[in-house]
Amino acid sequence: MENKLTRSLYRIPYLLWILLFVIVPILLVLYYSFFDIEGNFSFINYQKFFTPVYLKMTISSFWYAFLITAISLLISYPTAYLLTKTRHKQLWLLLIIVPSWINLLLKAYAFIGIFGTYGAANSFLKMIGIGSRQILFTDFSFVFVSVYIFIPFMILPIFNALDELNPTLLDAASDLGASKWTTFRRIIFPLTIDGVKSGCQVVFIPALSLFMLTRLIAGNRVITLGTSIEQHFLVTQDWGMGSTIAVFLIIIMVLIMLVTGTRKRGV
Repeated sequence: MENKLTRSLYRIPYLLWILLFVIVPILLVLYYSFFDIEGNFSFINYQKFFTPVYLKMTISSFWYAFLITAISLLISYPTAYLLTKTRHKQLWLLLIIVPSWINLLLKAYAFIGIFGTYGAANSFLKMIGIGSRQILFTDFSFVFVSVYIFIPFMILPIFNALDELNPTLLDAASDLGASKWTTFRRIIFPLTIDGVKSGCQVVFIPALSLFMLTRLIAGNRVITLGTSIEQHFLVTQDWGMGSTIAVFLIIIMVLIMLVTGTRKRGV
């Protein structure tokens, strides 16, 4: 009885945290979504969301989030695999994760200097004879910087999944005559798919709502749902429309979490 009471007491801070910082904010966002810019109760914001402008913005957000996630995965999986084969793998993993501790704004301004007209990237292009190019404020710069920022979050779950892989399974596949590609396709990748799902989840969901990089790196040439929410809350002061977009963004994120979530298999 005492153990049950103790466990119940320990749950109180957690439940209060969830209530105050998850449930209440979501309810507030949902509440404001039913008011127009003049403060009148209305469903106009939901009607606006299904107009071509916002639907195009939603498709654009999905496209860039998919592109960022796909490139991050293509780089992260072989990197994580090589890390598991190195001698000091934990040290190398730490060196990859350390840049994620730096403030996002500082990294964004660093890349503005690198990709600028007189930055290191253009200096290198001039040195090899290509000449100066407009790198900053392009789709390329936005995707490049986003991938750089999200790669550590993709590598970590994949590395953990690969590191926990039973090596005897690989030895057995080799003894049975399986090629390296067959071993990867039939054993390594299926057994590490949970790590891949987790990595895609932690990259795709934040990538959907990026707004700071779209301003600083893409120069507002890339418009996403996150950019639109920021505009409505801080520029047009249309909190209702901003909240409506946020509601749909929350629904999309929940659906993605359900699709990419890992299910415990029965023993």
